[in-house]
Amino acid sequence: MEWLVLLLTAFLFGWSSVNFLTIHPLKMNIHLSLIWIFFFFGLAVFFLSAILNRAWLGLFGWGTFFLLGYTLQARNVLSRQDTRPLPQLTRRKEDPGDGHTAVIYFTHGEPELYDPIGWINQFREFDECGISFVPFLARPFFLYQLRKKYLQVGMSHHREMHQRMQQSLENEFRQQGDSTTRFYLSFLDDNPRPDAAVIQALNDGASRLIVAEVFVSISNHTLEGKQLIGELPLDEIGIPILYTGPLWDSSTLHRMFVQRAQANLGDTDQAKVGILLVGHGQPDEWDKEFATCTEQELQFRASIIELFVQDGYLRENAGLAWMEFKYPKPAEILERFVRNGVERVIYYSAAISADSIHSQYDIPHLVSKSRLPKGFPIINLGAWNDDPLVIQAIKEKIDAVRVAMIQSESVIPSSLETQK
Repeated sequence: MEWLVLLLTAFLFGWSSVNFLTIHPLKMNIHLSLIWIFFFFGLAVFFLSAILNRAWLGLFGWGTFFLLGYTLQARNVLSRQDTRPLPQLTRRKEDPGDGHTAVIYFTHGEPELYDPIGWINQFREFDECGISFVPFLARPFFLYQLRKKYLQVGMSHHREMHQRMQQSLENEFRQQGDSTTRFYLSFLDDNPRPDAAVIQALNDGASRLIVAEVFVSISNHTLEGKQLIGELPLDEIGIPILYTGPLWDSSTLHRMFVQRAQANLGDTDQAKVGILLVGHGQPDEWDKEFATCTEQELQFRASIIELFVQDGYLRENAGLAWMEFKYPKPAEILERFVRNGVERVIYYSAAISADSIHSQYDIPHLVSKSRLPKGFPIINLGAWNDDPLVIQAIKEKIDAVRVAMIQSESVIPSSLETQK
């Protein structure tokens, strides 16, 4: 009986350890209490029974069943499926709609409060692509670190910021006399999904669909969005859909970085200011399949650097760094700036469209690792957010595909007339 109790408590100790590492913050103290209960109960059984006489076997059994409980619960947590619901498509086939255009504002997305499903999906994608990232048994600890980031920053402002950005975009259209275009917010890793937003637009009678891709580059993220939307019966309904493409080549968005820096220079000479653009980065293995992601992110930041140089900043004091997977990291570039004699550094989460854990915690944390003189002024200008030039850049992309869509619609009747 003592052996059964010992092995059972070891199993439950491992099981509860995974729950503590990955559970919602409001529930983690419950599982922390269970961990201590199972640990001390198992310890008491070990020392206060005949098992102590075979200590090596008891320790082996304890470790084995702890690992068994830990592994089974880790597999259970990491196999969780993304169950975001889809509305029912009520639009009938070949229904032309009421004539209005729907803009699906599509971006990455991030839960406001801790929810590991986005990273669970990412782990699954890494495994399917054969990319080694975090060993399986270490993944609960990775999610534990993610939860700590949420607890430190309070919440992610990603959703709130994109809601503001979409509203600003809609206001731009309304101020220019467009009262019919409708806008639908959608996220890859939050609700609603892009296919759910498209279904809602179709049910609302949209005759045309434009997907505004609020990303910096063509990547696996933009492809996933297209795949989700592509599974809908748009051809059967007969509704045209166009994608704006991401914003890496938007000269308007490039200008935003320079203007924002100018507003934060203070009385520092431009020649004494360091400009750091921190990109996101992806695994080298992904560069083989999605080369556009790294290429366009590099070109995006290189174009911004050229604008800074044209505006009077020194090229040697403008640098690029990466947040994940690639080098150099921000600290290396910042320390080089100081050696160059800069007196102030301005840095951006250049590839992040709106406030998120990346821009609120990850990139500032990497910057904090730099060995700079005490009190050295570092200004964090964060993600793009709802800067007027960001909104203008998104609108320009939408306007460009809208023109192409209208032109294609006007060609069809004329070609039919010719055939007659």
